[in-house]
Amino acid sequence: MRHAYTFCLLLLLTAGCSRPDDRAESPQTKTAVDFVIAGGRIVDGLGGPAFTGDLVVDAGRIIEIGTDALARFDAEQVIDAGGRVVAPGFIDPHSHGDPFTTPMFENFLAMGVTTITLGQDGSSPETEDLSDWLDRVSGSGIGPNLAMFAGHGTLRTVSGIGMDPRPSATAISELAERLDTALDVAFGMSTGLEYNPGLHASAAELEALARVVGRRDRVIMSHLRTEDDDKLADAIGELVEQGAHARVHIAHLKSVYGKGSARAKEILDILASARDGGVTITADTYPYSASYTGIGLLFPVWAKTTEQFLEAKSERRKELADYLRQRVNLRNGPQATLLGTAPYTGKTLADLSRELELPFEEVLIEKLGPQGFSAAYFVMDEALQSALLADPWVVISSDGGPGTYHPRGYGTFAKVIEDYVMSQKLLSLETAVAKMTSIPADILGIADRGRLESGMVADVILFDPQRVRARASYTQPQILAEGFDLVMVNGRIVRRDGAMTGVVSGRVLRPAASG
Repeated sequence: MRHAYTFCLLLLLTAGCSRPDDRAESPQTKTAVDFVIAGGRIVDGLGGPAFTGDLVVDAGRIIEIGTDALARFDAEQVIDAGGRVVAPGFIDPHSHGDPFTTPMFENFLAMGVTTITLGQDGSSPETEDLSDWLDRVSGSGIGPNLAMFAGHGTLRTVSGIGMDPRPSATAISELAERLDTALDVAFGMSTGLEYNPGLHASAAELEALARVVGRRDRVIMSHLRTEDDDKLADAIGELVEQGAHARVHIAHLKSVYGKGSARAKEILDILASARDGGVTITADTYPYSASYTGIGLLFPVWAKTTEQFLEAKSERRKELADYLRQRVNLRNGPQATLLGTAPYTGKTLADLSRELELPFEEVLIEKLGPQGFSAAYFVMDEALQSALLADPWVVISSDGGPGTYHPRGYGTFAKVIEDYVMSQKLLSLETAVAKMTSIPADILGIADRGRLESGMVADVILFDPQRVRARASYTQPQILAEGFDLVMVNGRIVRRDGAMTGVVSGRVLRPAASG
């Protein structure tokens, strides 16, 4: 009993020596981290309401989103958000460029894009080993992250099929094998069915390749066979057939000649019907009423290559001129074609017609031809395109790149915020951000980016929506966007206060293992 009493007394004395006040006076150990972005308006990319909070980043990843982070973390850099928006870096599901010519891709970083995609419209690097090409990109450095696609047209070229409209079963089997190998490093296959050599692909060929894409759980990113309004349903239907085997996605969804939001609803209903039938089909679009591509788009199938053109010019001259005149007039006339290639940069086809004193179809035949020139085409209806853009299954893309003579490569993502969120109020900020982050990430199959959550890679942007400006225009298309105060790629700040920091931290992304 004496021993028990002594033990209890010791417990009481020990407890009395450890008062709550003493514990409060002990210094609290803080966790060392790289960054705390404090006091931001968190728009997490998932579409839910924004909320005030702190974002904590360490070793390239987000480790916490909460409040009062500075009381618990010792940050190497504290960034005072001051109520500005903190969001995931934007993901562009359809972009262009050469990582060896313009590796920093500042045009994208300046408008908040931290991940781009290359290998679009059926055209990827013409190489036997796409993995080796990507290793060289990684070794030389790149500003944003890169998700790669394998181009169907390029695979046709490398395999020796080229423009053959009836390849043998053996040739298609080899094509499928090449695609399967490319999908080790590519997020999907892109098709450019309006261009050579993709336009020669049959339904059987596309089905065989779709089976490979589906088995690897990748996506088919398709520039449709045509974007003309009267043939658009059939072009979408062709992609839907491939959707029986793989996820499918329409690149830069548009309707040439189509008018009004009612027509947009008809187009969107086609996609909704396909989804009701079990097809996973999505699309992207950009917030401009002009497209941009090679002048060969205007030429008939039988006069698209240099060889075909020379033969048509010699043997079918009147038929060619009649075709070009009719097609250009249907596309809002020669004044709606704005050249983007020297020496005619900034001039319309109508301008050249007047200067050279030639009918515009003769300018196309005698001065331009189907190769070597690109142009912006003012062929889209704003009401229709805006209705497409607002659809929840349609995300935002630029379809642009550095050096192109179209403002979309420099302004798309800023314009969505400036015009469609702040001015027109077509979208809430949270919805717009989701269309530029988590939804394209899901479409592409990128699991660790596109949302602000603990454990995600720290691709993060900071901006005040009131100050975001898309400064690029059709006459000055290569002016950087404004208003994105901080751009972080893989946990490192690459752009701040309108200037590059000199940090190169982009990565070549790899798809998840499959099949």
